[in-house]
Amino acid sequence: MNTRRILGFKVTPLTARRWRNFAANRRGFWSLIFFLVFFFISLPAEFIANDRPIVVSYQDEIYWPVFHEYGEEVFGGIAGLRADFSDPALIARIMEGGGWMVSPPIPFSYDTVVQNLPGPAPTPPDGINWLGTDDQARDVLARVIYGFRISVLFGLALTIVSTVIGVLAGAVQGYFGGLTDLIAQRFLEIWSSLPTLFILIIVAAVIVPGFWTLLGLLLIFSWTWPISVVRAEFLRARNLEYVRAAKALGSGDWQIMIRHMLPNAMVATLTFLPFTLSGSVTALTSLDFLGFGLPPGSPSLGELLSQGKENLQAPWLGFTGFFVIGTMLTLLIFVGEAVRDAFDPRKGQHR
Repeated sequence: MNTRRILGFKVTPLTARRWRNFAANRRGFWSLIFFLVFFFISLPAEFIANDRPIVVSYQDEIYWPVFHEYGEEVFGGIAGLRADFSDPALIARIMEGGGWMVSPPIPFSYDTVVQNLPGPAPTPPDGINWLGTDDQARDVLARVIYGFRISVLFGLALTIVSTVIGVLAGAVQGYFGGLTDLIAQRFLEIWSSLPTLFILIIVAAVIVPGFWTLLGLLLIFSWTWPISVVRAEFLRARNLEYVRAAKALGSGDWQIMIRHMLPNAMVATLTFLPFTLSGSVTALTSLDFLGFGLPPGSPSLGELLSQGKENLQAPWLGFTGFFVIGTMLTLLIFVGEAVRDAFDPRKGQHR
């Protein structure tokens, strides 16, 4: 099979054509670039926004406060107290000991209470707090960076796990058909009719919310989305010649499903992934906005929107949450449109 190179990787002509179709959608292509830039910037959030230095040198020793918490006694202070690197006295002792420190560009973490504000919280943007502070005197920009990271990671985890489960379920239904498909379809009809949001709110009010808890709760109701697409593809392909030939050669059912039929069924599923990711992010944001999401104090874009609703006299809170969430979802939708064009067999045939 002839191969071509894209970005240094050898790919088949089909993959090369799909990449050309994706890149031809300039809006989706640049949306992917911007989304990846924002995401990779937010990944090392502790190195960008933190109330502790990245590295400290004191008396010829190197310390990493960004990874470890140190006591005051390490830097010549009182034993039993946590080192507060915003304390001028601690900074003076480090400098007197011939030391130095490298601090992040934003000297606040998502839970840092900003001291010496020019007025009561929330305060408007200024030269220190670039996006202002919220009603608990926490830096909004730091919370946006951490909140963006946790939203995307949560959405990715929920999308990947739900897709794997749903694809396997749809493959089993479509391949075996008959009574298996009939029983599974009746179960899905009942399951999809459940009031998902109300059940999530009730469960979240009973148990202690957390990242993994919310992920498990949302996964219970979100794994069904790819079943119909994969099931239809397997129902269509199970009687084709190449499947019959594989059975005649002695291949097992799971080998035929995974090796021969699944790659064709995944084409339609992949086009929905960016839209599913945006829906997963929106689900977490909605629960946080309603107060049934991540634990109080966690960096959350939904909680930022809730603060904007409760503090209409501080419009920077609502505007920041709106623009961050709106931009993220818009980029994902544009990427989804480009992925749909990439897998469209009608595009790029004339080249």
